[in-house]
Amino acid sequence: MKYRNLIVLSAILLSLFSSFAGAAAEGTRTISADQLRDKIAGGWAGKMIGVTYGAPTEFRALQKLYLDPITWTPADIRGSMWQDDIYVQLTFLMAMDQFGMDAPVKNLQEMLAKAGYPLWCANMQARKNYFDGIYPPESGNPEYSYRADDIDFQIEADYIGFMNPGMPQNVVDMCWKIGHIMNYGDGVYGGIFIDAMYSAAYFENDIMTVINKGLEALPPGSDYARIVRDVIRLHKHYPNDWKGAWAELDTKWGDVDISGAGSPFNIDAKLNGAYIVMGLLYGNGDIDKTLEISTRCGQDSDCNPSNAMAVLGVIKGFSNLPAEMQNGVRHMGDSLFINTTYSFNSAVESTYKYALTLIKANGGKLENNIITLPVQEVVPAKLEVSFPNVVYERNASVFSDAGWKFKGNWQPYMEKSWDQKSEKEQSKYSANPGDEAEFTFSGTGVSIMGNWFKDGGQADVYLDGKLTRSIDTYYEYSNQEHASVSIWHVFQLAPGSHTIKIVVKGSSNPLSKGKNVYIREAVVYKTGLKKNDSWRFSFE
Repeated sequence: MKYRNLIVLSAILLSLFSSFAGAAAEGTRTISADQLRDKIAGGWAGKMIGVTYGAPTEFRALQKLYLDPITWTPADIRGSMWQDDIYVQLTFLMAMDQFGMDAPVKNLQEMLAKAGYPLWCANMQARKNYFDGIYPPESGNPEYSYRADDIDFQIEADYIGFMNPGMPQNVVDMCWKIGHIMNYGDGVYGGIFIDAMYSAAYFENDIMTVINKGLEALPPGSDYARIVRDVIRLHKHYPNDWKGAWAELDTKWGDVDISGAGSPFNIDAKLNGAYIVMGLLYGNGDIDKTLEISTRCGQDSDCNPSNAMAVLGVIKGFSNLPAEMQNGVRHMGDSLFINTTYSFNSAVESTYKYALTLIKANGGKLENNIITLPVQEVVPAKLEVSFPNVVYERNASVFSDAGWKFKGNWQPYMEKSWDQKSEKEQSKYSANPGDEAEFTFSGTGVSIMGNWFKDGGQADVYLDGKLTRSIDTYYEYSNQEHASVSIWHVFQLAPGSHTIKIVVKGSSNPLSKGKNVYIREAVVYKTGLKKNDSWRFSFE
C-alpha cells in the first residue's frame, strides 16, 4: 500500500511539474505522447460512435425535430465500417501516404474521383469535374459547382484536425488546400471550423472555449461564423430549452441551402454545423445528451453527431470514454473500413505519426515522452461567399412551366419511384443534333436540372444568345448515375428577363452508351436579402 501511494504521489508531482514547465516556458504548451495518441484515438472513435448513433435517422427529419425513439448499442459501432464519413477521408489519408503530406491537390482529387465507391453532393461534383478536366481550386468553385456550400468537406476533414494538436494555422492552411477540391466559402469553412475545434480540444476541456477557438479560424463576416454566433446567443437565452432555440434558429436559417432550394432537404454545411454546436453546448460534455441533441436536430443527422462526438472524443481521450463504447470500438479495431487499407487501429497510428511530423515541422519536440510545442496563433481564413445575395424564387418543370419551349424530337422520360412500384414523367430527353430546349425567365440566376446518366450526351448552352460553354451529361462512375442534378447554372445576372438555350450536339463521351441530353426543370433565383439577413430573434 505504501509503495502504491508513493507511485500515486510521484505521478501527481510529475503532473504538477509538467504543468509548471509548460506554463513557465512562455508561448509553449505540453502534452505527453501517450495523451496525444489517446486523444487521437478518442477522436476517431467519436466519429465512429456518432455516425452509427445517428445513421438510422439520416434525413428523416427535414426542417423538423426527430422525435422518434433512438435505439443504439455499442455493437452498432461496427456499422462505421461502411460509412462515407470515414472511408472518404481515409482516401485522402491514403493519398498522403502515397504522395506525401505536401501532395499536389490534383492528386488528391484524382484519388477521390477514381475511388471505387459512389459519391454524392459536392464530392459527386468534384468527381464529375475531374473527368471533365476541371481541377482544384476551380473544381469546388461555385462557377463549376452548384454544390459549393454542401456539407461534404465538413464531414471528411476530421483527419486534418486530429493531426494538428494546438496548431490552428496548420488547420486553416491544410483545409484551404484540400477543401477547395469539392467546396468553396462556407463549404470549406465547415472543415476549418470543425478541425480548429479538434485542434483546441487537445488542450482545452471547456466546450465554450473549444467552440470559440473554432470561430477564431473563420472570417467573422462569413455566414458560417454568423450562424455559430447565433447558436451561442440562443443558448444563452434558452439555457435549458434546446428545442426552443432550435425553433428560432430554423426560422432564421432553415432555408439557406442553395442546392436544395425549394425543398425542406438541407445539406448546407453551416446549418448542419450549427446543429453540431447546439449538441455540444446543450450536451455540455455529457456524451448521451450531446449525441441525442445533435441527432434530433435533424437533416444530416448521422454526420452531425459524428462530428460532435469526435470533439468530445478528443477532449476526453479514448481511455475516458464509457467502457462499453471503448469495447465496441476495440472489438473491430483491426477490421478494415471498406474501400480503404485502414482500420481504426492503423488510422490512429498513422494520424499519430503525421501529428509528430507536423509538431516537429512547427518547432515542437518530443523528449522523454513529453511533447512541447509553441503556441500557434491563427489568422482567420480569407472571406469567400459562394452565392452572394442569392434567393430562391421558384421551380419550373419542363412539363408545366410556360417559360419552356422545345424544338425537335424531345421525348418524355419515365422514372420509377424509389420503391419501383410506379413510374412518372420526370424529364425530357433528346439525342438529335440541333434539337433545342429554351427557357425564358425573370431573375438573376438559374440552375438547369437534368440527369447524368450512362447514356448521357453533350450540348451547347447559350445565355441571352451567347455561347457560354459545352456540357457533358455522361456519368457512370463506380456503377452510379445521378438524376436531378444541376447540368448548368449561372448567378449574378442583371435583373430582368433572360433566355437559356440548350442545343443538343449529337455527340458524347467515348465511354457513353448514348447521346441523350436530359432536362427536368429550371430552378430560378433572384437577388435580395435572405431571411437570415433581416430576421430578429424573439428576445431582441
